[in-house]
Amino acid sequence: MSIDLALYQPDIAANTGTLLRLGACLGIKVHIIHPAGFALTDRNLTRAGMDYLDKAVLFEHDSFAAFQDWRLEQRRRLVLLTTKASHSAYDASYLPGDILLLGRESAGVPNSVAEAADLGVRIPMHPNLRSINVAIAGAMILGEALRQTGTLPAVTPFTEPS
Repeated sequence: MSIDLALYQPDIAANTGTLLRLGACLGIKVHIIHPAGFALTDRNLTRAGMDYLDKAVLFEHDSFAAFQDWRLEQRRRLVLLTTKASHSAYDASYLPGDILLLGRESAGVPNSVAEAADLGVRIPMHPNLRSINVAIAGAMILGEALRQTGTLPAVTPFTEPS
């Protein structure tokens, strides 16, 4: 089972497009937990997602409750990336099937969502700095989780599409 990314009520289309592109490139499913702070349209996502959007696997959930019901039915662990965690994302052990949850760019996640997570992790950084861009943070920890679980895509030569 693969690692997935989940975006909790994203409010910046460019970050969402970037994470969809990342998902396409790494073969990762991306879940959007609504409501989003923008219309989830190709037009809003194309600048960052480029021509990768049609290769992304996207699931939309109407609410956190709907996502949580689905996740619990699937028996998947929820790992929250948050600046409020005390556990380093690089000391954590990731498991196949984990879902990495990213909060809203403007507000993170509410306490009720944080409490639903099975594990909370943070990226170590210099003191007195608030946070790293959500798309960059997601990419950093997704890379570590894929490395640990041995599920990074194989390195193959690039060939220009015909």
